[in-house]
Amino acid sequence: MMLKQKKATGVKIIDALTHDKIEYKAKVIFLCASAMASVGILLQSKSERFPNGLGNDSDALGRGIMDHHYQLGATAKVDGFLDKYYKGRRPNGFYISRFVNLDNKTTRKEYLRGFGFQGGASRGNWSEVIAEMGYGAELKEHILKPGQWQIGATGFGEMLPYDDNRMMLSKTKKDKWGLPQLAFDVEFKENELNMRKDILKTIEETFKAAGFKDVHTYDNTTGPGLGIHEMGGARMGHSAKTSIVNKYNQVHAVPNVYVTDGAFMSSSSCVNPSLTYMAFTARAANHGAKEFKTGTFS
Repeated sequence: MMLKQKKATGVKIIDALTHDKIEYKAKVIFLCASAMASVGILLQSKSERFPNGLGNDSDALGRGIMDHHYQLGATAKVDGFLDKYYKGRRPNGFYISRFVNLDNKTTRKEYLRGFGFQGGASRGNWSEVIAEMGYGAELKEHILKPGQWQIGATGFGEMLPYDDNRMMLSKTKKDKWGLPQLAFDVEFKENELNMRKDILKTIEETFKAAGFKDVHTYDNTTGPGLGIHEMGGARMGHSAKTSIVNKYNQVHAVPNVYVTDGAFMSSSSCVNPSLTYMAFTARAANHGAKEFKTGTFS
C-alpha cells in the first residue's frame, strides 16, 4: 500500500497446494471473488492506514449483508388442456414481476419493498422419472401416460440492508491456510417475515382466482444464504463516510481498487442479481481502462 498516493500496490496470494506466499504487483486491481469472499479479502487487507480492513474508514465494510428470501409459494391442479404437452427438457417457465409498494394503490403497510414469483407447469410428477423412485414395467407404463396439469410458483422477496446484519473475521477459527474464517451474524427480520405472510396470501388468492384446484401453500424453514444471491458488505454510495465504493465501483480511499461482484450492492431488489452485476462490471471496467490510459494509476 502506497500511503501518499492512496493506492494499492498489488495482491498477495497463497498457493492452494504448496501454501507458498506470492506477491503480484499491479497498477489497478479488480476484486471479484464473489460477494462474501471479496468482503473477506478486504477485511483481511489490514494495514497501519486501514486497521479494520481496506477502505473501511466508514465502518461499513461487512455490513448490510443481504440475500433473497424464498422457499415458499403454492402448488395447484389445472383442469383441461389434456390435448397439450411439451417437448424436451422444457427450460421455460413464467415470472410474475413485483406489483406491490409501487404506488399509492399498491402500498402495503406491513412491510417495505416487494416480491416476485417464479414458476412453471407440467403434466405429472417429475419424481416419477427418477430411477430410485420407481422401477419395472409399472414405471414405464406410468410415465407414458401424462397426468393432469399441475402448476407451482415460488416467491422471491427482497431483504433490506440492515447495518447489524454483518460479516466479520472469526477471532478463533482459521482455515487450512492460516487465514481467519468468515463469521456471520445475519438474519431475516420483521420486514421480511411480514412480507412472507403476504406472499403466501397473494399466491393462494391468485391461483384460486385463475380457477386452479386443490391449491396448497407451503413455507419451508429458510434463512439468509439459502437463496444463494448473497450481496452487500462493501456497499456503493456517494460518500466515503457511509459507503465503501463509489458509483464506478472504486474503493473511495483506494481508487485503483475496484469491487465488481455483489459486494457493492446497497439494496437487493427481488430479482436475480447477476445481470446487474455484469452491467456494473462492464461500466467499471470501461472506467478503469480510461483511467489507466490517462495515467491515473501510474
